[in-house]
Amino acid sequence: MTATSTTHQPGSADGERVLRGFSHVTTWIFDLDNTLYPHQLNLWQQIDDRIRDYIAKLLAITHDEAFRLQKDYYRRYGTSMRGLMTEHGMEPDDFLDFVHQIDHSPLEPNPALGLALQQLSGRKLILTNGTRKHADAVMRRLDIHGHFEDIFDIVAAELEPKPSQKTYERFLERHDVDPAHAAMFEDLARNLAVPHDLGMTTVLVVPEGTREVLREEWELEGRDAAHVNYVTDDLSAFLQAKCCR
Repeated sequence: MTATSTTHQPGSADGERVLRGFSHVTTWIFDLDNTLYPHQLNLWQQIDDRIRDYIAKLLAITHDEAFRLQKDYYRRYGTSMRGLMTEHGMEPDDFLDFVHQIDHSPLEPNPALGLALQQLSGRKLILTNGTRKHADAVMRRLDIHGHFEDIFDIVAAELEPKPSQKTYERFLERHDVDPAHAAMFEDLARNLAVPHDLGMTTVLVVPEGTREVLREEWELEGRDAAHVNYVTDDLSAFLQAKCCR
């Protein structure tokens, strides 16, 4: 697979974009799930199934009803958890513990990604809607945990998920990041809108075949949006080609 890019310019009359580069970047920010590893491994599907099971039990509804509610809340609130907290007053601790009890064994060490991360000049940080414990498990399975300075998880975000602007602002403040000298890597285009507005270079990671592995149509939208500077189907190759110079 090869790294690809979009080249529109936001706000211009002809619809073309300024393509932000990476020579100025001193902080590299990565989402976790379906960004640092491919969606095809279906780790997120395990979490997705456990969220559905939790909702069904919590609200005493069928699994089909729970699934519909789960996806509705996910789209409207950023996470199903936030929807459950808002609509039903759910306390999040038990939910977070339950849904992240998954089998991480499908993940294997990724030496190509590790090498690319090692060659990036500057700080590397994780910004995830998941938990620190889950992020740590993923990075250890991929053998890339030593490359990252810290993890900013949903608890650090005060349970307010991306794409909320408050979450990005909390992240930037906690880690003293200048967004004008940062790059953000994500698998959901909507989560790149605020980073782009703040001045970050944005990269959408969408592996080939993603449409075939149980993703919602809206999750695949936005790859041509003005707030997406680059689109790649291979994160390791993209980092080597575009950033490690």
